Amino acid sequence: MKRAYLVFIVAGLVLAATALWFLLSNTQFKLYDLVETGIIILVVGFAVYLGYKRFSSAKRGEPAEDEMSRKVMRKTASWSYYISLYLWLAIMYFSDRIKLENHALIGAGILGMAVVFAISWLVINFGGIKNE
Repeated sequence: MKRAYLVFIVAGLVLAATALWFLLSNTQFKLYDLVETGIIILVVGFAVYLGYKRFSSAKRGEPAEDEMSRKVMRKTASWSYYISLYLWLAIMYFSDRIKLENHALIGAGILGMAVVFAISWLVINFGGIKNE
C-alpha cells in the first residue's frame, strides 16, 4: 500500500519539475522540447495508471503481485531490454547526423527506453502470454 502512494508522489514531483522547467525557461521551445515534454507526460500517466491499479487492488484485499503479474513484468523487461539495445545502436549510428548535444541525445535515449518499456508492457499485458 505504501508503494502505491510512492508512485503518486514521484509522479507529482516529476510533473512539478517539468512544469517548473517549462515556466522558468527563457528560450524559445523547439519541437524537440515539446515532444520530450509530451513523452514525459505520457510516461507519468502510465505510472499513475499502474499506481491506481495497485492502489485499487490493495483496497480490495488482493495481493500486490501475483504469479501472472510477475511473469508479465519479467517478459516485458526482457523485450524492452532487447529493443532498447537496438534503440541505443540507432542513436549511436545517427548521432553524427543529428544536430543535438550529447546530453540531449542521452535524455532522448532514456525517454525512448521508458516509452519502449510502456509499449512492451501494453502489448504483453493486453495481448497475453502464451503457455510456454
